[in-house]
Amino acid sequence: MFSYLRDFALPSVLVALVSYFLGSISSSIIFTKVFDNNVDIRTLGSGNAGATNVLRSVGVKAAIFTFIFDFAKGAVSVMIGRAVFQYVCSQAAAPLMINPHVVAQYGAYIAGVACVFGHIYPIYFGFRGGKGVLTSAAMIALIDWRVFLIVIGVFLALFLSTQIVSLSSICAAAAFPVATFIITFFIDFRGNQAAAGPVPISYVWITTAVAFCMGFVLIYKHRTNIERIKNGTEKKITINHKT
Repeated sequence: MFSYLRDFALPSVLVALVSYFLGSISSSIIFTKVFDNNVDIRTLGSGNAGATNVLRSVGVKAAIFTFIFDFAKGAVSVMIGRAVFQYVCSQAAAPLMINPHVVAQYGAYIAGVACVFGHIYPIYFGFRGGKGVLTSAAMIALIDWRVFLIVIGVFLALFLSTQIVSLSSICAAAAFPVATFIITFFIDFRGNQAAAGPVPISYVWITTAVAFCMGFVLIYKHRTNIERIKNGTEKKITINHKT
């Protein structure tokens, strides 16, 4: 155990820091300034530094760039975390007692969570960022496409029926830990059908706990939206056509 801590402690910190700084690059703030005369998106519309507010307040072009970058930084962070942990696995001083794929997945989770945290609390922009929905979606998609299909399915079902992004995002966030548990426990652990080999029960609990915490944070960041949904005043998706 000491050997594992020694081998993975520093890579964990480095992966978390790199991913946090990458996540802190707030594309909604940057592209709003580019497309709307140096205006800060946090002074427009809902005040949220996210793609939906950019779409409503600035326009389609800025929203497309924001969408692509917010998703991409989450994906890149996960790939970095996985690659670093795969390398450390190959160089570990002591033989690994668990599936190296599982260890690499832990690296991906560390990177993804740190990137989302950076998006929500960006160091470059006074720790006032977005709600982390797109970046979280990228994290989920890159870590486990099966969980992503369930989560995005929930999002699309709600969005197509309500046209309310916040409600769709909240329900998708709530579905994240549920989907993670179902896939990792019933398919990967009990069914022993993980593509890279068997996973330990600890992997099920750890990944489910991380998903629960992530889902909780995303829902908490939507607390003002929840109040508007309760009051019937939450807006449906609209587009600013000036750009």
